[in-house]
Amino acid sequence: MPSTYSFREGTYRAGTSLDGFDVEASDGSIGSIDEHSAEAGFGYLVVDTGFWIFGKKRLIPAGVVQRIDYDDEKVHVSMTKDQIKDAPDYDEARRTDDSDWLLESNHSTYYEGYT
Repeated sequence: MPSTYSFREGTYRAGTSLDGFDVEASDGSIGSIDEHSAEAGFGYLVVDTGFWIFGKKRLIPAGVVQRIDYDDEKVHVSMTKDQIKDAPDYDEARRTDDSDWLLESNHSTYYEGYT
């Protein structure tokens, strides 16, 4: 799996929960983290976009995380709000315990070039 799904060195503190942290796109707030994975090579954030895209969640690969502000509980990503809004829907029903589901989804293709 490409580094798209790996946190950049120095951004993520192992064992820290990011659930509930706000997500800051390059042009403003886009929602909050519903869940995350820091599994090596398969790290991602599931972002609840709230009022931006009513009832929709987006899976964002860990590689787009630029920095994490642990004091203010904000995760800053290298994408705009529109890029996140245009991303594929997160389909929880397709998710499995096996990380190969990421490869089978269209998430990998969409996020190429954002890291």
